[in-house]
Amino acid sequence: MAKLSLSYTNRVIGGVCGGIGEHFGWDATILRIVFVIATIIGFGSPILVYLVLWLIMKFS
Repeated sequence: MAKLSLSYTNRVIGGVCGGIGEHFGWDATILRIVFVIATIIGFGSPILVYLVLWLIMKFS
């Protein structure tokens, strides 16, 4: 399994969902939909989670 990193080919905003999708073999579109639904519902703080994941993936 490859190192968890940002995707530079399957990115919309920062490449986080694309990178997670490539790492685990998941569809990045489904991950994006989950993030959008979680943001609309107000489940936790998905935007903050996305930013933290971006920082971790960018600088690791």
